[in-house]
Amino acid sequence: MNELRKDAVNLVTVGEESAGQRVDNYLARTLKGVPKSHIYRILRSGEVRINGGRAGPDVKLASGDKLRIPPIRIAEPTARTKARPLAGTPVLYEDDVLVALDKPAGLAVHGGSGIAHGLIEQLRAARPDARFLELVHRLDRETSGVLLVAKKRAALTALHSAWRAGDVDKRYQVLVRGRWRDAMRKVSLSVHKFVTRDGERRVKVDDDGQVALTIFRRIEVWPRRVPPLALLEAELRTGRTHQIRVHLTHLGFPLAGDDKYGDFAWNRELAKAGLKRMFLHAAALSLAHPLTGEALVIRSPLPADLSNYLQSIGADVANA
Repeated sequence: MNELRKDAVNLVTVGEESAGQRVDNYLARTLKGVPKSHIYRILRSGEVRINGGRAGPDVKLASGDKLRIPPIRIAEPTARTKARPLAGTPVLYEDDVLVALDKPAGLAVHGGSGIAHGLIEQLRAARPDARFLELVHRLDRETSGVLLVAKKRAALTALHSAWRAGDVDKRYQVLVRGRWRDAMRKVSLSVHKFVTRDGERRVKVDDDGQVALTIFRRIEVWPRRVPPLALLEAELRTGRTHQIRVHLTHLGFPLAGDDKYGDFAWNRELAKAGLKRMFLHAAALSLAHPLTGEALVIRSPLPADLSNYLQSIGADVANA
């Protein structure tokens, strides 16, 4: 579908490729460059209509729906606010329906909350001819590693089903403080979301929360170092918000560089020693291809900043 005009009423018939998509996401994809805050404004005002009726942001479209989209009266974006072409984000895997990106730390996956353009907006800007590009899942801004983007509606639907069914194997690498002894440790602790007085989202271990299951495996430990450290693999069996970080802190093994749940004094020491961000890396995803069923294993090597810090640990131990 062609990009919609922003200076006139658009009357659109929804095609099969957009069936099942939320109307807010549909508008964000087709009204390129329009802030999501403005899209939600026209939805709340009732200016967007589906088959003649008002449309809330979570309404899902069906093939053949008649969609009325009003003129978008916003100031033209300046060169400073335009989405930049995607750069510094390597492609790990790509075919006709799926692309796996190696997301760098510090890049949000989508715009919002003061961020004009995230990775998905940059990807769409870099690929203006792509008819469909949607995030399959999310990574926190400071987390690096494998991120999947669907290029077809059918692939997105199949991958979401696989995620909900627990059929996607998700492995992370983390660096923690403490004497980790177990080769493998299964952690099942329920977690509960809450909002702080400052309005920030947080998560805590709480029996009344949602069950969260993480399996930790030992990769390497430095028990004689001060403080002792451990490099672990974390396998997510559930996908609760911040579950790796919350589980580790609850167990007494704070995650290096974690600015929400970690040890803030230790984080300052780490920054002076060269680790200036959270040591949480989405290292691998294993899944069935959403259309062919072929087994896919997509890996992301540790970024240079994290691997360099591990080398410095080894050097410190050798020189002690």
